[in-house]
Amino acid sequence: MVDILHRVGITAPPEKVYEALTTVEGLAGWWTTDTSGSGDGVLKFRFGDVGGFDMKVLDLQPHTRVLWEVVEGPDEWIGTTVTFDLARDGEWTIVLFAHEGWREPVEFMNHCSTKWAMFLMSLKSMVETGAGAPHPHDVRISDWH
Repeated sequence: MVDILHRVGITAPPEKVYEALTTVEGLAGWWTTDTSGSGDGVLKFRFGDVGGFDMKVLDLQPHTRVLWEVVEGPDEWIGTTVTFDLARDGEWTIVLFAHEGWREPVEFMNHCSTKWAMFLMSLKSMVETGAGAPHPHDVRISDWH
């Protein structure tokens, strides 16, 4: 198994970052505008003609942890988990991100790693300034978007 890992510091309280990760409105502000579902059930994320992902919320620890399991989407994503661990460090909230459980390091994983980094910077921007760059306003890096 292989994983995608990122670390991002956001100059905002953990409560504000947690809200952006657990509400449909928050998620739509930084990942994709086509977000629906329940912040404590199943979340649906759509990316136009490339499809999307359904995430089952497995664990919510207020202001410290969000854990999803991918239940619908590309074969490479099914059964993987996405985790956001939050910790306060002075004026910063540190987000430790993990997309874990990839069966093998296929080229699509490289693409997803780049896109996750971009969307985590969108999360940072949205929380700090009020404006993120969710799909379809994100930077397109290939035919996979």
